[in-house]
Amino acid sequence: MSEAREESGSVLSIFSIIVSMTGVALGNGMMLAYVPFLLARNEAPSWIAGATLTAIAFGGFVGCAVAGLLIRRVGHARLLPCSFAVVILSAILIGFGVNPLLWVFARGLYGAAANTNFIIAQSWLNHASSNAWRGKAMSVFYMTYVIGIGTGAWIFGQIPADGNVAPMLTVLFTTLGIIPISLTRLPIPPAPAKVSVDIAMAWRNSPVAFVGVLAAGGLSMVVQGFTPIYAAENNVSQQDVALLMFCMQFGLIFIQYPMGVMSDRIDRRYVLIGVCTLIAFAGIASLFVSFASLLLLMLVFTIWAGAVETVYSIANAHGNDRTDPKDFVPLASTQLLAWSISATLAPFAVTLLTPAFGPKTFIYVAIALAIAYAIFVALRLRERPRAPEGERETFEMMTAQVPNAAGLTDPPAGESARSG
Repeated sequence: MSEAREESGSVLSIFSIIVSMTGVALGNGMMLAYVPFLLARNEAPSWIAGATLTAIAFGGFVGCAVAGLLIRRVGHARLLPCSFAVVILSAILIGFGVNPLLWVFARGLYGAAANTNFIIAQSWLNHASSNAWRGKAMSVFYMTYVIGIGTGAWIFGQIPADGNVAPMLTVLFTTLGIIPISLTRLPIPPAPAKVSVDIAMAWRNSPVAFVGVLAAGGLSMVVQGFTPIYAAENNVSQQDVALLMFCMQFGLIFIQYPMGVMSDRIDRRYVLIGVCTLIAFAGIASLFVSFASLLLLMLVFTIWAGAVETVYSIANAHGNDRTDPKDFVPLASTQLLAWSISATLAPFAVTLLTPAFGPKTFIYVAIALAIAYAIFVALRLRERPRAPEGERETFEMMTAQVPNAAGLTDPPAGESARSG
């Protein structure tokens, strides 16, 4: 028991989990830039690029649905290398050469494996962290993962686009990522809780939080996923596409953090309205700033992406403010389902609408989602007062690019308290 406790407090062991997932993130960022750029260069049908993104989202939904069942069946340590292997398989299929339908299938495989990897890693991190620093550990985990995505995209800008260098580097990073978490001496986490979805409870506790998670999942997949497609279709160079995606990830720090701190001090719903307004204005600005003014466009898209990420974290905190601790697991499970559904349906809708409304369709959709959610939050302000000060959670940085799997990964009751 003393050894387990000692290992649970090992910062080095926690670092191994973060390093492993950063390897996956590097490959993810690289492929998010590589796939649309190569499809555009090879003049694939316009719907294919959107279909690859929809496939990632649908695969992610499948991963969220089956990860808990598979972990309970074979355990974290056995499932993790299998899931990493699926990421590697996806990259190898893409590395065979441009084959649009095969690439759609490969990206679906990646989506399922990526969310499974994330759920396993989050479970391990959650179980290994103590109450005193779990929140900070999770914030660093999210931030490092997102910066890893941006760095992977930047690396793509430094290598030849032709051939299979990018898929092979993705294989390399993912393979290296297996090593640290496989060699960790941390105790294996217990089997995850059974997912218990309770939409009625989530809606009753906080309609603003429930709809916010729905909005955030769709917004993030649309903005983060379709931006490189949009840039590639506008003949932006490989290096500039990569740099754009790299810069966008830093919105997580420069937009989400100050907005989150503000939401700890005032009614979070006012902050959500402000963030949605920022999303709408940044989206409108992106319609008028051309790729000829690339630095200005990068600034606009960085603000836009950061604001989108902020909706997710503040809506999650607002939901915790309104929820009894005994309902945290079903709340997180319900939010996981909501995120997965919206992250699948929004890019699918954009893919269907793009032939009729053009390559800027994703911008129109993001603006419409932000405005609709802001109106909804404003209406709710008249229905219910702010949560009492003693019942409010502390904001934590999160990313809407990956699911909050707390419904599967919360430590057993009595082992640790919630982190918020």
